[in-house]
Amino acid sequence: MTRSELVAIVAQQHAHLLPKDVERIVDVILEEISLALEKGDRVELRGFGAFVPRQRQARTGRNPRTGETVDVEEKVFPFFKAGKELRERVNEGVLSPQTKV
Repeated sequence: MTRSELVAIVAQQHAHLLPKDVERIVDVILEEISLALEKGDRVELRGFGAFVPRQRQARTGRNPRTGETVDVEEKVFPFFKAGKELRERVNEGVLSPQTKV
């Protein structure tokens, strides 16, 4: 699902909201999640999951094209851990006989 598909679905389910308002709501939510992660905060959405900033230590890597060793700097990246309810729903959907693969 893309961002625009999400906006369309929410706008359809909540006809009293204008599509441009729904788009703004989605933008604000995503921006707030991004800002919280940027500050190093954890974002937890009960029943859905948690976004957590994780840190990768600096290391020595290898350029796959040339084989040359390169230093890879320490970096922080966003990590998502699905909540129990989401994991169960996904597994039920994937494992059900009705699901087309």
